[in-house]
Amino acid sequence: MNIETRTHTALHIVKGAIGKTLGAKWTSSVWVEGNHGRIAVQYDRKPSNEELEEIQILTNKKIDENAPIDVINIDRKDAEKRWGDLIYDLFPLPEHITELTVFNLPGWNVNACNKDHTSTTGEIGNVVITKTRYRNNKRLLEVSFELVE
Repeated sequence: MNIETRTHTALHIVKGAIGKTLGAKWTSSVWVEGNHGRIAVQYDRKPSNEELEEIQILTNKKIDENAPIDVINIDRKDAEKRWGDLIYDLFPLPEHITELTVFNLPGWNVNACNKDHTSTTGEIGNVVITKTRYRNNKRLLEVSFELVE
């Protein structure tokens, strides 16, 4: 399995853990290079060390579950009816896009995403959060991580 596919899929797992722990919903940016990834989400305060630790724990619990990942090609209007705005991030999709590819890990993360993904969470491997930064002026939490063997 391609390392960047695994790392990209891990973005969705980390985002789900952030959502479960902090209730953060909106992604402002993502970055993947090799086994390194970073996700920035809109958030209104600096999380506590305990909250950051919980994000790490939940991320690897979800990976250990080896949960199946659904990748669904669906009409945009149907996707919006089914999931509402949960499928979107802060960077909008152009209106002319009428068919979406949706990453769906039920109860964890759903997101319009046209990248390649693993078929289960277990294929990702271990994720270690390496750095977090809260940018108060932009109200953004950045979470950096890497995949380790």
